[in-house]
Amino acid sequence: MNKTTRLVYSSDPELNKKCLKCKEVVSECTCVPEVDPKSYKFVAVMRMEKQGRGGKTVTVIDQLPKNEIFLKTLTTLLKKKCGSGGNYLMDGKEGVIEIQGDKREIIRPLLLKEGIKSKG
Repeated sequence: MNKTTRLVYSSDPELNKKCLKCKEVVSECTCVPEVDPKSYKFVAVMRMEKQGRGGKTVTVIDQLPKNEIFLKTLTTLLKKKCGSGGNYLMDGKEGVIEIQGDKREIIRPLLLKEGIKSKG
């Protein structure tokens, strides 16, 4: 198929599949593929931050894979186990999770149980 043409109709079900994000046909999808966190080797870096938060402490888990489903499920698990609020961000190259309060001692074994190495 030429790149200047667009698929209008096909009886082949493989060619008719649509991307879940952009709703385009998969052959013409321009979305960036997400990294599978199981195949991605990483070490999560934990730190505490107070600056710019009105004196409140926040535990930041940095250098996680930039996969929204992975970050959302991990954030939900950590928030429930810590009993506090939190958020995940996908700003730069990596994903970041912020949990309210100094919860490093609670988070460290939870990450280890999930198979995620951590330092800090």
